[in-house]
Amino acid sequence: MSAPRLGAIESGGTKFVCLVGSAPDRIEAEIRFPTGAPGPTLARAIAFFQETAAATGPLDAIGIASFGPLELRPDHAGFGHLAATPKPGWSGVDVAGPVAAALGVPVGIDTDVNGAALGEGRWGAARGLDTYVYLTVGTGIGGGAVIGGRVVSGLVHTEMGHLAVPRIAGDAFPGSCPFHGDCWEGLAGGEAMGARWGTPAEELTGETLREALRLEAAYLAAGLRNIVYTTAPQRIVIGGGVAELPGLFPLLRTELAAALAGYPGLPEHAAEEFVVPALLGRLAGPAGGLVLAAGAAAAARQRLSPGPGPSGGTQA
Repeated sequence: MSAPRLGAIESGGTKFVCLVGSAPDRIEAEIRFPTGAPGPTLARAIAFFQETAAATGPLDAIGIASFGPLELRPDHAGFGHLAATPKPGWSGVDVAGPVAAALGVPVGIDTDVNGAALGEGRWGAARGLDTYVYLTVGTGIGGGAVIGGRVVSGLVHTEMGHLAVPRIAGDAFPGSCPFHGDCWEGLAGGEAMGARWGTPAEELTGETLREALRLEAAYLAAGLRNIVYTTAPQRIVIGGGVAELPGLFPLLRTELAAALAGYPGLPEHAAEEFVVPALLGRLAGPAGGLVLAAGAAAAARQRLSPGPGPSGGTQA
């Protein structure tokens, strides 16, 4: 049996990335465009896949790694729809349904950060592991936990950025989260860094950058302590723009060791490979879309031929 032909969408708050391929280093076609109004944006994505299929052959499945919050319970009437999102005009929009209807193929869908987690697990910094956490620290903070090879999702997908973390003594910054103020994202996301220092994180220099990194590492370590104790990951992979600031990871590893305070005393937690940068960069989300598409294709084949087989991702 030939390998399935897969399409992936990273549906972001600022841009859409659509591609056809089988791996991050095996991409046949790709397009990127700004996220506009829902109808025209989804139509442009659908047209890309229709044109690519007409030129090079039909697709077997599509995977969507989307900004959220998303309804991911398969038996829910709103499955595949966005919930109340700050992206104007997108609240309540059905993201998965129009793609499935127009292209006539199985569609797998999950959050963008869960998609990135799956991509890093398949091809990136968490390859070979079955229990790990992917964290993105960009404008905000988001995390996806893969436990026993499956992304954690239940009543809702994880919202790690809104964990509570202790305020560092002397820090008077009120926090930037519109819901909680000084939650993890509100204190340590890129938007929070820009508001705290009056300059975007990537433009900080000199002593200001050093102080910003010290504070950022301490707050990130406080949140990672919660993640270590609640998900027992084999590794924590961190991506996003803030994670690219020079010198952050050595400081973060030191702060995490202090936050764990010797409990439970595993040497793995102190190893350099426990907290690592993401490897896939801008392709993490689309790579996750390919993993979701492969799961949707496998689940569709299983329905046609009942019997033992791999379980697919959440799909439409």
